Amino acid sequence: MSESYSRPLSVVTELADRRMVADQSDDLFRSLFERSGVCIAALDPAYRVLEANADLFHLLDRSAPEVTGREFTDLLHPGVRAGLRRQFAKLTEGKRGRFTEHVVAMRPDGTVVAGNLTAVAVRANNRVAATILILITPSNPAKSGRVVVDQSKVLTDVDARILEGVAAGVSTVQMASQLYLSRQGVEYHVSAMLRKLKAPNRPALVSKAYALGILSVATWPPRVLPDYVK
Repeated sequence: MSESYSRPLSVVTELADRRMVADQSDDLFRSLFERSGVCIAALDPAYRVLEANADLFHLLDRSAPEVTGREFTDLLHPGVRAGLRRQFAKLTEGKRGRFTEHVVAMRPDGTVVAGNLTAVAVRANNRVAATILILITPSNPAKSGRVVVDQSKVLTDVDARILEGVAAGVSTVQMASQLYLSRQGVEYHVSAMLRKLKAPNRPALVSKAYALGILSVATWPPRVLPDYVK
């Protein structure tokens, strides 16, 4: 495991341990929370932001009142919300203890910032999560919502249509029917794009496509920008 990955994960684990005993050491927890050097938030079981540190407010370019009390996924690009809610649900239901996901957050000016989100469930008992602790490590400064990609990442027209379908939640069977392909043909194109964009799964593929500027952040249904289609 790389140092850049293991350090944020260790921070989340330590914060989770501190939160478990927060009633006895709240000052110590808050000190670590504010001075960790990474973007951190605590969510309730409905994924609403209970508290967050200054680094996260800066990353989102939002004030504390704009973030606190909101469902965290509402601060993200529509294309990644459903997948992240499913991951959070597994945490709150006790089906897993933590996960890491690539996400794209929306800033008020319409620009985006991409990063890796790690979430850990802090449980009140053996099954139910009382709090979800998250951290985000930005993958690019995202001064604007557009990032130039190299020519190896340019998509074919079929790739573009399939990527749009994946981002919109269209099933493989539906895409196969719409594009006159077999299910295996659709999966072949999806697998090729996963390798090309170095994404581990479909939600990460969508997130990375938004982060790289391949998918427009201003349209729904999702649309691949013409600049990236052969």
